[in-house]
Amino acid sequence: MKLDRLLGILTILLQRDRVTAPFLAERFEVNRRTIGRDIDTLCRAGIPIITHQGMGGGISIADGFKLDKSVLTKDELAGIIAAIKGLGSVSEESQIERTLDKLGANADAVVSMNEPIVIDLASYYKGNLTHSIEKIKHAIRESRLIEFVYYYEKGESHRQIEPYLIVFQWSSWYVFGFCVERQDWRLFKLVRLSKLTISDESFTPREIPPEKRDFYTHFTDEIDLVAIFDFSEKYRLIETYGFGSFTETEEGLRLEVSFTNRDFLIGWLLGFGGKVTVLEPEDIVKEIKTAAKNILSNYK
Repeated sequence: MKLDRLLGILTILLQRDRVTAPFLAERFEVNRRTIGRDIDTLCRAGIPIITHQGMGGGISIADGFKLDKSVLTKDELAGIIAAIKGLGSVSEESQIERTLDKLGANADAVVSMNEPIVIDLASYYKGNLTHSIEKIKHAIRESRLIEFVYYYEKGESHRQIEPYLIVFQWSSWYVFGFCVERQDWRLFKLVRLSKLTISDESFTPREIPPEKRDFYTHFTDEIDLVAIFDFSEKYRLIETYGFGSFTETEEGLRLEVSFTNRDFLIGWLLGFGGKVTVLEPEDIVKEIKTAAKNILSNYK
């Protein structure tokens, strides 16, 4: 698009002292005449562009204008680059690379691309995850329904939703939308989606209620756990719930926290083996005992 090209040319001119028309033509895959028209458009928009003739000539922006180019600080721009890199880990679009290239892929860039922060949002399921995200993004842009098989603690079900947002939260990716079957807003974990397709049926976008944008409300704390963990498991509790989440006692580390998913809670507790003792609730204590007996029977 012409607007994208104009912004790209302006970005390069702000980063470099001088460039040539052939360089810009090659970079944006257009002819020199098109670049000439783009330069005229920028001049009419009030950008003081100077054209230098002869050996060593080229195109540049007047020095007085370039002094005020730093809308973003170096640290702010570095943060943007790190964020774009993270998004690129789950994106198939070459636009990510082009954007990064414009921001700082050359020696005269405002900030180096070799940032000390690495963000990888892909997880083990990068292939399927990237494919799903691109598909859902397309459906959101086109206001088209999506359909999929969803796996959860009660089994599996076919769902059809109006997709509105792709959410990264709690270290996982979700699609947020209006479920046609339940007639309510729902969050669906992307790694649990199967047979994702974009429907031919479109929908009229509806307003998302403000309270539904608080994604924490989609999970209710129903199980209040009280447990004592061995001191050797302090690092794991800190990693999961942070400093100050437990109390140190003579018996061990006392943790009081609420859970939503019963199956997840049982699996999480069993992962500590004999280094945790559940005190409450009683039904969880009984289920842990039963699970321990079943595990023992597998090895007889």
